[in-house]
Amino acid sequence: MQFTTGLFYVFAAIMVLSALRVITAKNPVHAALFLVLAFFNAAGIWLLLKAEFLAIVLVLVYVGAVMVLFLFVVMMLDINIDRMREGFLGYVPLASIIGAVVVIEMALVLWNGYGNFAQTPEAAALNIGGTKELGRLIYTKYIYGFEVAAVILLVGIIAAVSLTLRKRKDSKAIDPGAAVRVKRNDRLRIVKMDAVNQRAIDEAAIAAAAAQNKEQTP
Repeated sequence: MQFTTGLFYVFAAIMVLSALRVITAKNPVHAALFLVLAFFNAAGIWLLLKAEFLAIVLVLVYVGAVMVLFLFVVMMLDINIDRMREGFLGYVPLASIIGAVVVIEMALVLWNGYGNFAQTPEAAALNIGGTKELGRLIYTKYIYGFEVAAVILLVGIIAAVSLTLRKRKDSKAIDPGAAVRVKRNDRLRIVKMDAVNQRAIDEAAIAAAAAQNKEQTP
């Protein structure tokens, strides 16, 4: 057995075990971390297939951005794990049927793909699927589509920022510029008041109460 074949079996075994732990772990944080491990092993398999661009994108986009966002959301939410897992066994039959259908479909696709797979020497020489070839195609043949996608993403970013910064009556945000420009007199007001002898006031109140009680006593 070749060394790359052994690496493939190691990555595949770890990825399958990590995927099983994603759906069986009781703690959502642990499930998300196992999903990160599965993504890393999938990236290793892509590297063995000489598709380094897909491996890098999988690590940077899914592990570096999406899964970090998932972890923040999971850790910020107060999730009742016991209540969430109520009735879990009731979904096992339906989940098993769906899982079997997915496995059969993937097996048919792989069987058909490997049966008709024949890599030409030209494709092997060009390293189809690599970063260099993808970059050449994007910036030559598909340059207009790439620019349109970039403009759409830019419009989405501007729309998200504008929706976030719109003023609402129930918003408690402050203006940083106004906070910087504020002066001392805007925050502090000195009020002059006459001095008060609290001890004398208390003694007079006590004397008045004693006199009132004396008058009421027969």
